[in-house]
Amino acid sequence: MVILKIKWHSSYSLVIVTMMSQSIINKMTQKNLFSISAILLVALMGSCTKNQDTNVTSGTTTATPNSKSAALGPVNLGVAGNFAILSKSGITDIYKSAITGNIGTSPITGAALLVSCAEVTGTIYTVDAAGPACKVTSSSMLTTAIGNMQTAYTDAAGRSNPNFLNLGAGNIGGKTLTPGLYKWTTAVIIPTDITISGGPTDIWIFQVAGTLTMSSAVRITLAGGALAKNIFWQTAGAVTLGTTSHFEGNILGKTGINLQTGASINGRLLAQTAVTLQMNAVTQPL
Repeated sequence: MVILKIKWHSSYSLVIVTMMSQSIINKMTQKNLFSISAILLVALMGSCTKNQDTNVTSGTTTATPNSKSAALGPVNLGVAGNFAILSKSGITDIYKSAITGNIGTSPITGAALLVSCAEVTGTIYTVDAAGPACKVTSSSMLTTAIGNMQTAYTDAAGRSNPNFLNLGAGNIGGKTLTPGLYKWTTAVIIPTDITISGGPTDIWIFQVAGTLTMSSAVRITLAGGALAKNIFWQTAGAVTLGTTSHFEGNILGKTGINLQTGASINGRLLAQTAVTLQMNAVTQPL
């Protein structure tokens, strides 16, 4: 009888085998040795597969996630999903912006919503009688929408086990981003064009611990059938989209979202503080 002690080393996935008696080994037949070797080989291969499944990738030109991305679900926006722009502390604007979709502010008074009726193809919601002449007062609905927006932010921020950690050290210019969960512990900059590539049911969640800044004239392009409604940018710091830049996806901002002159977005601006517009195009995705 051979007694084996098998211990897994969590860092290196090695199998360490300790034989209780060298004399027993010397008496073992070749057949017995082969059987034990086969068992250990299967165990080692299983360990390697486990390590591959938990790998985190970063720093590549084309970001390709591991198998964990298959389980990534969308962020539920709730009533906040009915808005192109939703803000807790106001929306400022330099005329003329073009907004397709509903906009609203809460709990701040409608007087802090400075977008004119002619700039919105949709409904302007406020919590009181102040604001643009065409506004619709719906305090309770806005309260629900704001609560859903904050819940969505918490959901996106709380997703764990990222497929990509600190990709490009925060500089993602020039990259093609495939579906998955991305996490940065720093600010993120987009100094040159990027592509978000995947199918119409794929999900992207970008967790940004700092600010998110897109340079002027830079574009995000969707490829392969990817949809803006399935892209979520959760940002703890301020978001700035540079002059004439184009952005894709839903921005869930803990602080301000600032669009500089001529910037456009196919997505939503959902800010827990203020949204600043300067002759911008904002289109709520379908």
